[in-house]
Amino acid sequence: MSSKEVKAALKNARDAIRNKEYKEALKHCKAVLKQEKNNYNAWVFIGVAAAELEQPDQAKGAYKKAIELEPNQLLAWQGLANFYEKSNQTDVKGDLANVYHKLLELYESGDKQKWCDVCNKLVELYHQEKKYLEVAETWQKLIKMKQEEGAEKAELHQLWKKMIQLLKDSTQNQDNKTEQLFLTAFEHAVNSADPIPGEDHQNLYKDFIQCLSKFPHEMPRLTKACNDMMALYPTVSYPLEVLCLHFIQSGTLSEEALCCFSRLLEMDTSSGPGIIGFGIKCFQEKKYKEAVKSLTEGLQKTSKCPAAWHYLAEAQMKIHKHRDAVLSCNQGLEALQTPEGPSLRWKNLILQLKAEALIKIADADAAEEAIKALEQIADASSDPVVLAIRGQAYLNKGLLDQASKISQELLLSHPDLAESHALQGFIHYSQKNYEQAERSFLNAIERKAETAEYHQYLGLTYWFMSDETKKGKALTQFLKAAKLDSYLGSVFHYLGNYYRDIAGDRSRARGCYKKAFELDGTDEESGIAAVDLSVELGDMDTALSILNEVTQKASTGAAKWAWLHRGLYYLRTGQPSQAVADLQAALRADPKDANCWESLGEAYLSRGSYATALKSFRKASELNPALVYSIYKAAAVEQILGKYENAIASYQQILKKTEDYVPALKG
Repeated sequence: MSSKEVKAALKNARDAIRNKEYKEALKHCKAVLKQEKNNYNAWVFIGVAAAELEQPDQAKGAYKKAIELEPNQLLAWQGLANFYEKSNQTDVKGDLANVYHKLLELYESGDKQKWCDVCNKLVELYHQEKKYLEVAETWQKLIKMKQEEGAEKAELHQLWKKMIQLLKDSTQNQDNKTEQLFLTAFEHAVNSADPIPGEDHQNLYKDFIQCLSKFPHEMPRLTKACNDMMALYPTVSYPLEVLCLHFIQSGTLSEEALCCFSRLLEMDTSSGPGIIGFGIKCFQEKKYKEAVKSLTEGLQKTSKCPAAWHYLAEAQMKIHKHRDAVLSCNQGLEALQTPEGPSLRWKNLILQLKAEALIKIADADAAEEAIKALEQIADASSDPVVLAIRGQAYLNKGLLDQASKISQELLLSHPDLAESHALQGFIHYSQKNYEQAERSFLNAIERKAETAEYHQYLGLTYWFMSDETKKGKALTQFLKAAKLDSYLGSVFHYLGNYYRDIAGDRSRARGCYKKAFELDGTDEESGIAAVDLSVELGDMDTALSILNEVTQKASTGAAKWAWLHRGLYYLRTGQPSQAVADLQAALRADPKDANCWESLGEAYLSRGSYATALKSFRKASELNPALVYSIYKAAAVEQILGKYENAIASYQQILKKTEDYVPALKG
């Protein structure tokens, strides 16, 4: 076959392909290859025809043969790309990417539009495969090509925005290089927008800042972006809020952070992060009640902030609201489940604080929950402070052997740690080994003198020692504990005991009990002592103010002691109707209190309600048959009501038990 005949055969093959006569095309090509086995065009046409006849292996082989013959000719590469694009096989994507790379190389010096088309296809392929680094690098090449071609600013802006879209899903499992390319795309998009300022640009800036806030190590870049956005949009609070949240999550509060909190609150007094920041400032200044108030308010608006929940729980611990602190820790752990919640560090801190709060609640169930919390802390076994907390949890649960084992291990491995000695002290104290407890608490105080709890327990140790001379030492320790922690209600309770029972200073004792009760509203003993001492001191105003405050807050069936005390006061001062109401409230809390029924009978009698008075006295004597006075009063009321036979029977019943009970004889 002459070269003229070869050309004619190739022309026939091309025409056959155009007319979709693929078998015919194959015949012409094979005829050419018999003559010229390395004919490039013949192999390309075989590739096209075989692909259309669904002979993939033959098609691929033909294209590859053509490429082998002429590696820098476009036709075979284009055909192979077309073949792979139409292929249903999933394993060809890697090969297709290689083909696209070769086409980019071949188009680079010539057809720029085709280069861009192939580039788009390659990016789409990588994106499907979630190969985000390759997506970023290839798209950046496309932008560079457009810049060299002199593309308009608006077109480049759209390309940077497209790159952001392509990479936005990559933040979950991003390597550092992809992350940097992603953030660079944002920076270019923000800086190439037109007009500035404008709504689209503002939203883009927000997205950029939100993205930066997910990378803790990008703090300088985040600060710059927030400051740049604030300069452009001085009335928009978003960048300041992000910056404030970042400072809160970092756990270190610099002057810059405090300045941000103030600026944000000036701009928006209802801003969640701003209010949280103010709460943290209060916490640092040891204004714990204000801290709790602000942090609670801020977290109602911005709840997905684990660090803020931790600060709130810490503030609640400082004022000994241990159950509240546990709830705050649980909220903090929940917030860590969300995508915004970073770091193992906060998780460990919150779990440790939760365990400490549960130990202060001091019952077996809370101790069990504390142990579970400690088990979730990463590397807990290597942290001696966490081990000491675990020892306390075992002690609260009644597992003395486990607690003692931890204590002994800590004293050997960490003899200079205050917590090691304190744990040993708590164990001795629980066993009433007061002399050993004294030694342990003194050792703990020597290593950490600013811990109020150690002074409190050393004081309690002295208080319960049989040697009365130790009571003075107890006073010294209680006063130190109260000075170190002015919210420690139980210390003020014992100071009250000291001044009342040892020093005989009723006025000072009353002040201490009142303070103890103000700090811990569940401490009824202190409340009752404060009221009783106020009455003894003739200060009814103070007694009533305490009782009024308690009864106002009390739910139905609660605070019996307060209702009873106030009811008796009203009874003594000739206010029977108020006495009836209060004594009824006391009985709702404890319907089986015979003395309370007796007092209620007196109140009804004073009011002239004889029938109900009679019922009350009878109820009292039913509940406690030894209450002779109630039986006598019931008889006296029956006498008033003219029920003489019943009255006589009741009087005789009393005289059988108590022959010389004068009121009954008189009756």
